[in-house]
Amino acid sequence: QWAQVQDWDPVALSYVPTGQECPRFRADGVLPPGTEVQLGDRAWQVHAAPGHDTHAVVLFEPHARVLISGDALWENGFGVVFPELDGEQAFAEVGATLDLIERLDPLTVIPGHGSVFGDVPAALARARRRLAGFEADPVKHARHAAKVLLKYKLLEWQQAPLAQVHAWLAATPYFGLLHQRHFAQQTASVWAEQLMQELVDAGAARREGGALLNA
Repeated sequence: QWAQVQDWDPVALSYVPTGQECPRFRADGVLPPGTEVQLGDRAWQVHAAPGHDTHAVVLFEPHARVLISGDALWENGFGVVFPELDGEQAFAEVGATLDLIERLDPLTVIPGHGSVFGDVPAALARARRRLAGFEADPVKHARHAAKVLLKYKLLEWQQAPLAQVHAWLAATPYFGLLHQRHFAQQTASVWAEQLMQELVDAGAARREGGALLNA
């Protein structure tokens, strides 16, 4: 997405579709898969890691066997598979990226979210179970993705009137797309209320008066 960053296209970079804010930044270079990048005194391999994001990469240092995995592998899962939200078939790419990580055989993983971890076989097993669940029930993944996007916005807001939350959901393209594709049997307003309530039930948000608060 070098060109989209240089031209700063917030639609192609997903900020508009997901309703998230990102100040413009500058990119000075790219990390092409199949190359190496020198970080400190070590050469790190660059590997393509599509799934969560079509353009994602992971970095692997083979001597200490350290993997910077981004959102391709967490200790308990992986990032939302955004191409699936656009109607593309990307769960297989998630599986292929997990297979790549298994072949690299890292001792230590630095994930995009959560703590550094070392029991990589157990993490891969959990990720594959999660992937199998999403493949068996894509609607489950769609609901999970919707809640993740709302939670991220709530991290930015910290708190917002319910009317503001409803307005943001209605104006954010991915929510309209997900609602139309998977949840059209409910009104958008009812679906929005369910998403908020599920975040509250999970302890990720709370309601006070007429507002939704981060938790």
